[in-house]
Amino acid sequence: MRSRLWIRPVLATVAAAALAGCGLGDPGASDGAGGGKGSPVDGEVKGKVSIQTWALKPKFTTYMQGVLDAFEKKHPGVEVQWLDQPGEGYSDKVLSQAAGGSLPDVVNLPPDFALPLVEQNMLLDIATADPKAADEYVEGGLEAYRFGGHQGTFGYPWYLNTDVNYWNAELLTKYGLDPKKPPATLDELITAARQVKARSGGVTYLMSRKPGLMDFANAGVKLMSEDGKRFTFNTPEAAALLDTYRSAFKEGLLPKDVLTETYAGNAKLFNAGTAAWTTGGANHISSIATDNPSLAPKVVSSPAMGTPPLYVQGLSVSKATKNAPAAVALARWVTNAENQAAFARLTSIFPSTKASAADPFFSKSDGTNAGDAKVTAFTSLAQAKMLQPVQANDAINTVINQQIALAISGQAPSAKALDTAVARANQLLED
Repeated sequence: MRSRLWIRPVLATVAAAALAGCGLGDPGASDGAGGGKGSPVDGEVKGKVSIQTWALKPKFTTYMQGVLDAFEKKHPGVEVQWLDQPGEGYSDKVLSQAAGGSLPDVVNLPPDFALPLVEQNMLLDIATADPKAADEYVEGGLEAYRFGGHQGTFGYPWYLNTDVNYWNAELLTKYGLDPKKPPATLDELITAARQVKARSGGVTYLMSRKPGLMDFANAGVKLMSEDGKRFTFNTPEAAALLDTYRSAFKEGLLPKDVLTETYAGNAKLFNAGTAAWTTGGANHISSIATDNPSLAPKVVSSPAMGTPPLYVQGLSVSKATKNAPAAVALARWVTNAENQAAFARLTSIFPSTKASAADPFFSKSDGTNAGDAKVTAFTSLAQAKMLQPVQANDAINTVINQQIALAISGQAPSAKALDTAVARANQLLED
């Protein structure tokens, strides 16, 4: 859909500091949320209510306006003000609105943008305001809006995506592997990579990326403390994973430049036909067809190894809203199964409601490899989770990746590299 679906997190602590520096106090101190603190929101749905989306105009104007018009028709007496902000600088715009006390009633926020507002007590806890939500949205989507050290759920999941594995079936067959039974674990991947290297004379790679935080999470490593204030991934399990990759790198199972900042990336190697495996979203075959039309028909998909990663966009409700009944109802309306399904038919995303599981548009393939990949991704969403902590911004990821590269290259013991990464990442959280 839009690149913002996969945007890297902003620095939550800096954002929170920017809000705190404006002398806002506690916006939840008064009963601005409606229904009383700790009570479900109730009351007649009427009056003015605002909603802010992120870069939906002009491509999705007709869709979104139709959804809002239908809401007004369903609730006579309601007047919806729709604001849409450009893609560039959206996080700064939201922080500015929050600092100035002009946050719209309903706001499109991915989890990493929501966190600094949660830290300043600016978002409504929908678990309390709307208890039925827990029964209607997939658990992973709701979990994405729960943050360590904060009790509650601070957003309705709107639309989702995840990654699946993509394999070059022609290359797998050429090197003696079964495209119908591709590797499903890291050990199987390494064994298969060894076979590809031997039979291709080192010309083709199966493994072509280094590990990161999501790989640690899939290895059972606890990435952060319960309060969300410290990274904790310097564990023996994480060190063992890096040792495994270091051995594979030393064996030549990964490209020599995979640890460098100038590395092209495994997706480009896959599209060029020099790597036989990559990961991507449900519509990745479409982009392959654009970059390399002859490759696209040869691609097969399989579920992500371990827990599938979850990418989430959602709608949060301002805790300071003056019209909580209408705001909650509007957020619910935009994210209901029918409206999400209609949105998903216009672009490459998936709905977040449990009711959508029975929709054949998502659950049944049209027989093409692209259709198979869509079903693989959609089926994975029931188990998908946000594996990357929202606190891991660009600066923190850079520090972590540098230490991972040192460990895999053999320039630092894995345990020491992880200790250094955790110490520097935690310092960045405190700064």
